[in-house]
Amino acid sequence: MFSKYDNEMNLEFISKSNNEAFARITVAAFVSGLDPTIEEIADIKTAVSEAVTNCIIHGYENTEGLIKMHCTIEDNTIFIEISDNGKGIEDINLAKEPLYTSKPNLERSGMGFTIMESFMDEINIESVLNLGTKITMKKTIKKAKKEVEENNNVCNMA
Repeated sequence: MFSKYDNEMNLEFISKSNNEAFARITVAAFVSGLDPTIEEIADIKTAVSEAVTNCIIHGYENTEGLIKMHCTIEDNTIFIEISDNGKGIEDINLAKEPLYTSKPNLERSGMGFTIMESFMDEINIESVLNLGTKITMKKTIKKAKKEVEENNNVCNMA
């Protein structure tokens, strides 16, 4: 079976807090073939960390469940989809508000979605109560984009 993407991977793991680091490192290794800058890798790792942490803390609360991460690379862009089968988000617009947290008793800042939106080019949130949440993020690797443009210019000059 061949993929329509340049590269693709799936990862499933239990919603334990130590698996958040595993997800970050995995996506960093996966995107490394695009030769991203250190800043681009840090942005992607931070966004993945926030999404996975949301699944653990909010999606499954005090229970364990499965978190799925699906990543694809097409040209010089990585698409990351992180989903859970947890409790879902009642009001996505409210949840996206900076400093809003549904867990004020925990020392949470309420900046997860804001951070994801800041570090990624695009973010989409889909959620259904009692069925779960899916966060889709997109990031174009600019260094790779520059190299593609330079290669195209060389080919056009020949």
